[in-house]
Amino acid sequence: MVKFDTLSIVIPVYNEARTIHQILDLLRELELVHDIGKEIILVDDCSTDGSSDTIRAYAARHPEMGLRLLEHTVNQGKGAALHTGIRVATGDYVIIQDADLEYDPEEYNLLIKPVMKGFADVVFGSRFMGGNPHRILFFWHSIGNNVLTFLSNMVTDLNLTDMETCYKLFRRDILQGLKLEEKRFGFEPEVTAKVARVKDVRVYEVGISYYGRTYAEGKKIGWRDGFRAIYCIIKYGLLGA
Repeated sequence: MVKFDTLSIVIPVYNEARTIHQILDLLRELELVHDIGKEIILVDDCSTDGSSDTIRAYAARHPEMGLRLLEHTVNQGKGAALHTGIRVATGDYVIIQDADLEYDPEEYNLLIKPVMKGFADVVFGSRFMGGNPHRILFFWHSIGNNVLTFLSNMVTDLNLTDMETCYKLFRRDILQGLKLEEKRFGFEPEVTAKVARVKDVRVYEVGISYYGRTYAEGKKIGWRDGFRAIYCIIKYGLLGA
């Protein structure tokens, strides 16, 4: 069994004041297998709705969580917020957690399992495999996800079912060793392409639940981000940038 003391949870935040307490409640109640500790890092990407104040108030009520809040003074994008959080992470492994309620932190333990067994260095949580709940939304989004995953697999020689998933678990030294550039939603295809080039890296995938949001509920990604993802697949996967 692999020694695993602490999981760093990096949360990019942009205008999530209304729901951020809910995801933090889930993380506070979360019990990881084998008493793995939690390092929770939130990066506010210059929110305009008081998200940072909401987080500080929550941290004051729950000092035992040791929440770490970092703030951008200029809005830079989700990828940039992730870069900031990844740089300061100190856990053995790092997982990405969106500030919304589309993913369930209880399922961290599913991603941790192949790591603890000594099989995996990186684990993707797939919304499209297994028998977990999956909210039915947006036909064209699902087609877009399938196309992007297919194109990514072509250039990385991986056989993922869900490259665009939020839930990605990385061995920290591998993740911090990547030179990441994409500041917006291009983070997903870039990090996938660059992880695939790490010598002898072992990538696994497990099925997870997905409680998708509508745009009225705060979903932010759009069609322009899909075209950027294709550009990133070509740049970082096909051209090896």
